[in-house]
Amino acid sequence: MDLRQLGWNTFFEEGFRPFDREGIEAARVFIGHRLGYQLISARGELAAEVSGRFRHEAACPADFPAVGDWVAMAPLTGEAKAVIHGVLPRKTKFSRSAAGDRAEEQILATNIDDVFIVTSLNAELNLRRIERYLTLAWESGANPVLVLTKADLCKKLSDVLPEIEKVADGVPVHPVSSVTGRGIKQLASYLGSGRTVALLGSSGVGKSTLINHLYGDELLAIQPIRDGDDKGRHTTTHRELIPLPSGGLIIDTPGLRELQLWEGSEGIVDAFADIEAFSAQCRFTNCRHEAEPGCAVRSAVESGALDQARLESHLKLAREARPFGLKHDKRAQAEIRRKWRELAKSRRAPKKGKR
Repeated sequence: MDLRQLGWNTFFEEGFRPFDREGIEAARVFIGHRLGYQLISARGELAAEVSGRFRHEAACPADFPAVGDWVAMAPLTGEAKAVIHGVLPRKTKFSRSAAGDRAEEQILATNIDDVFIVTSLNAELNLRRIERYLTLAWESGANPVLVLTKADLCKKLSDVLPEIEKVADGVPVHPVSSVTGRGIKQLASYLGSGRTVALLGSSGVGKSTLINHLYGDELLAIQPIRDGDDKGRHTTTHRELIPLPSGGLIIDTPGLRELQLWEGSEGIVDAFADIEAFSAQCRFTNCRHEAEPGCAVRSAVESGALDQARLESHLKLAREARPFGLKHDKRAQAEIRRKWRELAKSRRAPKKGKR
C-alpha cells in the first residue's frame, strides 16, 4: 500500500529521519490493545510489539504508540510481525485525563485532520457536553466538526439548530440521518485521500452507523436504541483506524462516559471565543468573571448578549483546567528526579570486568 494513502506526508518524512536506516520502515498504528498493536505499512498488515529499549525509556503511557500514530518498526523476516522502535512526532493528538486522581494523559487518537464530534438529536442532546467536546477538539490541534445524528427523530430541528450553532460558534454543523441519508455526502467531503477523521461522542449516538454509511457497507456491528429512554446502546469496544474505499481514513472510538480535560486552556479560548471577546474589555486582565468589578463578561450576561448557562460552562471548564497545570508540573519534576536517580545508579554500578 502507498503510505500517502495512509496520510504520510512531508511532516512525517522529517520525523522519520532519526530512524532512517537499514531494516527500519514506517508504519501506521490502526489498532492498539493490551497485547500489542496492529500496523499498516507498505508490506500490508503486521502484528507488533514495542522493543525492550522503547519500553524501558518510555516515561509515561502517553509515550507509547496510540491509534493513528506513525511508528518506526523493524519487520521480522518470514513473519507478519514487527518490532516498534520509536513513535514519530505527532502532528495532532486528542487527549483526555485518565480516570481517577492520577495526572496521567490518555491519548485517544493522533495525527487527525478533523474531529467529528457526534451527538444525536434525540434525548441525548446536551449543549454543555458539546462545549466540553469542542474544548478538547480545539486543544487537539485538529479541526472540529459537529455532526448531529438521528435528524429524522428531531421534530423541531429548526428550533434546536440555532441554539446548537450558537454554541458551535463558527464550527461547521451537519445534521445527518442514516434513515434518509441526509448530510452523508457533506461528511464524505472531509474524507479526501490520505485525510484522517476521528469520531468522538457518547455511547449510542450512532458513530458505528455513520461509519457504515461512509464506508458503503455494514462494516461495524450496530444496535438499535433502547426502548423507554431513547438512548443508544454501546457497540464499539476499542479504537481503530479504518481506511475507506474513498481514500480517507476514520478513527472509530468507544463511547466516552467520562471526559475530563487533560490541558484545555488553549481549547477553552477557541471553544468560547465569544466570551474571550467580552473578557478583553474587562477592567482587569486576570478577571475570572466571578465577582470582580468592571467585568465585561458579567455585563454581557446582564444585558442578554451572553447566555448565563454558557458562562457557567466556561467557568467550570476553566476551574477544571487550572489544577491540571499544577499536576503536569509536578509530574514533570518527578520524571526529572527519576531520570537523575537512574543516571546516578548507573554511575555507581561496578563495570563488568573490573573489581
